[in-house]
Amino acid sequence: MANQWRRVVAALAHPDRRAVWAAAVLEGSAELAESKRAKAAAALQDAGLLDADGNAVTAVFGELLESTPEVRREGTERFIRNGRIEQYPAKQPDRDEILNWVAAALPPGRMSERELGIRLTVVVDDVVTLRRHLVDAGLVSRTPDGAIYQVVQRPEVSAASGTLEG
Repeated sequence: MANQWRRVVAALAHPDRRAVWAAAVLEGSAELAESKRAKAAAALQDAGLLDADGNAVTAVFGELLESTPEVRREGTERFIRNGRIEQYPAKQPDRDEILNWVAAALPPGRMSERELGIRLTVVVDDVVTLRRHLVDAGLVSRTPDGAIYQVVQRPEVSAASGTLEG
């Protein structure tokens, strides 16, 4: 329900919908053509402002005021949920920040492609893409045959939580 307020505000932003809702609250009828009234009523029902019978639901405002607002995530947390990469950022500086976060959590030393893959599954489902991004960014190197990988530089990143253990 964190973003329900958006639906309520959007529903009341249109004058026809406000007229239909006001009529429901005042137990009257809106001076609109039936097709416009029906369309407005459907939008108001979808927003939770009218019940199925067309009666005004005023409790929604109290519920919205009591609800906890969604916390705006900052930095790498915008792209990470529950310790996993939810999406790759479109902007390169943001993507670099995510890749640094991953590289900082990788252990030093050499590891096989399989070992690296197991560690990366902790933070992402598409291991191949993440591995490619890490190599392309110069954070991880690989032997020419792609069998052995090693973190080239371990960035200091505050969001990194320990090491990636598979």
